[in-house]
Amino acid sequence: MKRLIKSTERIIAVGVLIIVTLAGLGLFEYLRRDVVISCGTERIVLKTMKNTVEEVLEEAGVEVVPDDYISVPLDSILHKTKINDIQIKKAVPVYVEVDGQEIKLMSCKETVKDALAAGGINLSPLDRLEYADLDDIVVENMKLKIVRVDVREVNEEIPIPYQVVMRENDKLEHGKEKVVRQGEEGVEQKTYKVVYEDGKEVKRELLIQKILSAPIDKIVEIGTMLTYKTARGDTIRYSKVLNMRATAYTSSFEDTGKNPDHPQFGITYTGIKAKKGVIAVDPKVIPLGTKVYVEVAGSTPDYGYAVAADIGGAIKGDLIDLYFEDVETVRSWGIKRVKVYILEE
Repeated sequence: MKRLIKSTERIIAVGVLIIVTLAGLGLFEYLRRDVVISCGTERIVLKTMKNTVEEVLEEAGVEVVPDDYISVPLDSILHKTKINDIQIKKAVPVYVEVDGQEIKLMSCKETVKDALAAGGINLSPLDRLEYADLDDIVVENMKLKIVRVDVREVNEEIPIPYQVVMRENDKLEHGKEKVVRQGEEGVEQKTYKVVYEDGKEVKRELLIQKILSAPIDKIVEIGTMLTYKTARGDTIRYSKVLNMRATAYTSSFEDTGKNPDHPQFGITYTGIKAKKGVIAVDPKVIPLGTKVYVEVAGSTPDYGYAVAADIGGAIKGDLIDLYFEDVETVRSWGIKRVKVYILEE
């Protein structure tokens, strides 16, 4: 009887132990969470007693940094009744040359466009991306270059030089200059379409060209009136000088063929009385009425001031005839070299 009782007690104890064990196993199974962690090409499947995403990642040995992408917040509570799918994308370094510096981005974004936006790097519609396209997939250690492009209209004002107009002035002494009007530069405006890349001009196109103000010529008069200082110290103004030969004459019958009782005795071809300072000329060379100054070569004193008022049958070309009152002077004169200065009126 005692054996039967002990046997029964053992059976009950074993049964209780089995029940407790099964209950414990059921509770453990109930408390466990199913987790699938996907990170790149790695996939981790586990059951865990951990309560949060952060805890299960630590348990699985998966490290997450702030730049990484994770599909659920780290403090999220794990589901008990469904599989906890955790997607992780590790950030990779992307090197961007922009605005004169190289920036390192740690990005978990899929495309270049998204990586740049996440890194706070904005592109204007004109900016140019080099080494990749915006829709390209981001890869580790990717290198990118952004060229900042700016297009502006630029106005430039360019001076137009004035011209110097030289004008002869026969009332002004030869070689002297007189400014009649000062010149002024004009202004030409050119409008360009200018393309800048990273602040440097790379292209320029002329759009508009117009004259804002025309230049004003500078006018300078240059003297053409010749001057000569005579042996007497006078300064005379002349238009030209002629190298000639000179003879001498008086009103005598020997020189003119007229006696003193002749009505035209002592009267020149132009009707004036012959006297010192009257010369006979070839009108084709020196027009009658022309005032001159006669310089005599050598030691002979100058004849001086005279007027072309007479002609003579032998007076042709470069030969002139000088009137003297003194017969002795005429007879000793012969032919002399002279310079005849045509005087300005």
